[in-house]
Amino acid sequence: MFVRLLAVGDVFGECGVEFVSMALRGIREDENIDFCIANAENTSGTGITLSDYDKLYDAGVDAFTLGNHTFGKKDVFRLFERETNIVRPANYPDGTPGCGSAVLKCGDKKIGILNIMGRIDIAVSLDCPFRAADRELKNLKDRCDFVVVDFHAEATSEKKAMMYYLDSRVSVLFGTHTHVQTADEIVTKNGMGYITDLGMTGAEDSILGVKKEIIMRRFINALPQKFEYAYGRAALCGAVFEIDDTTNKCISVKRICVR
Repeated sequence: MFVRLLAVGDVFGECGVEFVSMALRGIREDENIDFCIANAENTSGTGITLSDYDKLYDAGVDAFTLGNHTFGKKDVFRLFERETNIVRPANYPDGTPGCGSAVLKCGDKKIGILNIMGRIDIAVSLDCPFRAADRELKNLKDRCDFVVVDFHAEATSEKKAMMYYLDSRVSVLFGTHTHVQTADEIVTKNGMGYITDLGMTGAEDSILGVKKEIIMRRFINALPQKFEYAYGRAALCGAVFEIDDTTNKCISVKRICVR
């Protein structure tokens, strides 16, 4: 027996939320998914709203992770009070609202969800993600069968370092934040499924979810631009991880991009 887990890359803007609402149940059925986790820090562009959460949950998302835009919308404070399946990076300073990890049920299994954030080229003052992971894994010990980690980070080197650091201690580690899917999925010799970045869920005819003309002007003119979300043909990027029900180790990883 196996647990099949779908991790959905950064859901960006209205286009991304609507595409998940339309497509996720079909994807879950086609891929025989038991549990779905999505990074939802960009559902409103910067931050998540109550409406975004409700739409994604109704569509079949079981767990939510966040990132550097965690506090972009004030609704997140209510979500932290109302829900137990949404986590923000565990290396925010002590006293920050929300939790960095959670334990959720999937059938007769208990899954530990851990969210951490990198420190390279991310404009948020953070504690060490490696030490935060140590702390949270200690708290999760004996409370769950296996742990899934969303490492929200910019630098590929930092993500690869985390892969080696957590290998043998968690079952799944995936990266988010760059909105570009990488092609380096692997199952390590210790049974951890890994991919550097899941990619983005949102408008394809865009630059990372924003209207391409706006971003091009920003590069060409070097002047500030007001971002506007792109619409149109969408894609859901992510990965499917298969976890052995007996050993709780990952046995396969498959990248997906559903248009």
